[in-house]
Amino acid sequence: MFKAVLIGDAAVGKTSIRRRYLGKGFISSHIATIGVDFAQKTVRIDDRPIQLVIWDLAGQEGYQRVRRHYYQGCSAMILVYDITNRESFENASAWLAESFKHVDEFPPVAILANKIDLRTSDNTANYVTAEEGEAFAKSLSEKLEIQTIFFETSAKNGENIQESFTQLGRILIENHELEQIRKKR
Repeated sequence: MFKAVLIGDAAVGKTSIRRRYLGKGFISSHIATIGVDFAQKTVRIDDRPIQLVIWDLAGQEGYQRVRRHYYQGCSAMILVYDITNRESFENASAWLAESFKHVDEFPPVAILANKIDLRTSDNTANYVTAEEGEAFAKSLSEKLEIQTIFFETSAKNGENIQESFTQLGRILIENHELEQIRKKR
């Protein structure tokens, strides 16, 4: 069983990503998460069964005290930002700083640039580019020496949702197997 924590600003699509991954429908109206919500899913990744418990933390600043308790014991962080909201991208480092204060060891991080379905050829001037997101993920990986993956996603149409969770699951399985080997030594 692995615990993954969804973090990021309010209204970036964390709950929609979780719902899409769980096979639930997309809800177009924004429903703010109050405090924290969680769900679990058992899947097979490369013929290995895993149970993923996904904690969806409220993005509003007023819930900072509540959130700190849910970081503990997490196997992975899923940091979400909205490509149409540059501020949510600029706040990504602050989210990681908050979360890392409450964990013993830096877990792998999946960075999901959400809402790519809203990117059109005539409105990209102020949007966060894929290159910016990739550079952020690479910098994070190198500076903090943690495993990092990056995907552009759309919770609305499902683009790269399954793929991002599958890739994260592979990392979690690999890390678990390496830890088991270390314990046997």
